[in-house]
Amino acid sequence: MMNPARWMSLGFAMARLTAEANMVIALRMARFASGHPDSGIEATRMVSEKMRALGSAQAELAKAAATGRLDRAAPKVVAMYRRKVRANRKRLTR
Repeated sequence: MMNPARWMSLGFAMARLTAEANMVIALRMARFASGHPDSGIEATRMVSEKMRALGSAQAELAKAAATGRLDRAAPKVVAMYRRKVRANRKRLTR
């Protein structure tokens, strides 16, 4: 069971993830709408990244369930998604 401080930390991490993901969505939509030459590559990258991230999240949840530590899975999954989203934001704002 997570203590209240860890729940609060997780909540803030999820809020940051939401804000960063919204920025990446806006950057991608702007790229698609502008007809950027790399739009097709970006769309393919977006879908393949989502599939890999889902697989990683499922693996983390399975590991946590197998070890009886499901309380540790959510922070790890959120951190993993934040790393991916942050990398996309940096790449798209270059």
